[in-house]
Amino acid sequence: MTFFNIFSNKEEKLKKEEILKIIIDNREKNSLVPSELIKLGFQVEFKHLSIADYLINDIAIERKTFSDLQSSIINKRIFSQLKNLKQYEQSLLIIEGKQDKDLFLHENAIRGFVLHATLDHNIPVLFTKDEKETALYLKLLANKTKKRENSLRESKSFLSKKERMQYILEGFPNIGPINAKKLITEFRSIKNIMNATEEELEKVLKKKSTDFKALIEDNV
Repeated sequence: MTFFNIFSNKEEKLKKEEILKIIIDNREKNSLVPSELIKLGFQVEFKHLSIADYLINDIAIERKTFSDLQSSIINKRIFSQLKNLKQYEQSLLIIEGKQDKDLFLHENAIRGFVLHATLDHNIPVLFTKDEKETALYLKLLANKTKKRENSLRESKSFLSKKERMQYILEGFPNIGPINAKKLITEFRSIKNIMNATEEELEKVLKKKSTDFKALIEDNV
């Protein structure tokens, strides 16, 4: 006699819902981290990310090897990257691998940078030994933040008027999803936001209000 599993469809649906998804910048294709994530059950999507190397549930993660970190400190690119990461409510910097024996930056410079990222930008710094451990941390992060809302800038479809407004505002530099929502709550419409004074914008955007107002008013 053959028995049919009447719960099979429900089980398959649950399994699909449990698949963890991560958005990865195209430049990370040369890293072993994406393949490690796939082994751990991730559904990966490669695309061009203007900010961060990985996006998990609206958390931005920047990954640096020690050699990458040194170069980024010297050419100061890492400091603009830290600033950009703040467009997301939460962000993380991962420094991967062992410290190079031929370190051409003094160890105190590395330590000073870590303190700068942590204290001045409130961005946690995580050290991992290799790509596999990086992937394991990313999986743990994904599991702990499953219900977090994604940025609409990474979404292909949205329906409500409020979501369309948020999408427009997230396109401005240094705004991001959190500030976009705050602006909508405070001013109720795009028109009101555009007509707001710098002092009014400062209540929501703090120091970012000057650049935001200047961008609105500047001519091409």
